[in-house]
Amino acid sequence: MSLVISSLNSGSNGNCYYIGNDNEAILIDAGISCRETERRMKRSGLSMQKLRAIFITHEHTDHINGLRVLSKKYQLPVYITAATQQFCNISLEKKLIKRFKADQPVNIGDLRILAFKKEHDAGDPHSFVVSSSTVKVGIITDIGIACKQVIHHFKQCHAAFLESNYDEDMLMNGNYPYHLKRRISDGKGHLSNIQALNLFLEHRPSFMSHLILSHLSQNNNKP
Repeated sequence: MSLVISSLNSGSNGNCYYIGNDNEAILIDAGISCRETERRMKRSGLSMQKLRAIFITHEHTDHINGLRVLSKKYQLPVYITAATQQFCNISLEKKLIKRFKADQPVNIGDLRILAFKKEHDAGDPHSFVVSSSTVKVGIITDIGIACKQVIHHFKQCHAAFLESNYDEDMLMNGNYPYHLKRRISDGKGHLSNIQALNLFLEHRPSFMSHLILSHLSQNNNKP
């Protein structure tokens, strides 16, 4: 079964990814407002009524900004680890809170969602692979390095949203303070263009047909 995928927004101003089939869909993160999520889905011909759940990668604001309102308005279950929820500091309806664990798949209709650990400066960060019976899509952003887990799952993906956050020269020669430059590039921040390219060249599976470069920095990168 094929999957429909869409990056509703990607970057430090908000992250939200749609993955679905003909019957159901999920969001990975809800970092833009409920209204903006609705607007962008409508513009892309995607139905809010197909949404069945929201999965949260980590607690940074650009991944949860619209979560409370979106979940409440559409009564969408939120799959979030206890540690991430603790760091989020937002109120969610208790009945809508669901848990997931790394390497233990969650089934939403015919969608299979598998979380895996990643390197990022957050409380309990995860990335996800969403599968149908025939297709696997990776949502692999906010990663400091292409660790063994990332490589393992990337090699299984037919399509992937892959972080390509910054150009190394632009970051180092830009006006960010030193501590921020270090945070971005120290192995627990974000993946550079070169790191993303190397991951692709060295580990792309022969059946991968789509690669969507994601979470590009507005200040330290250019499409």
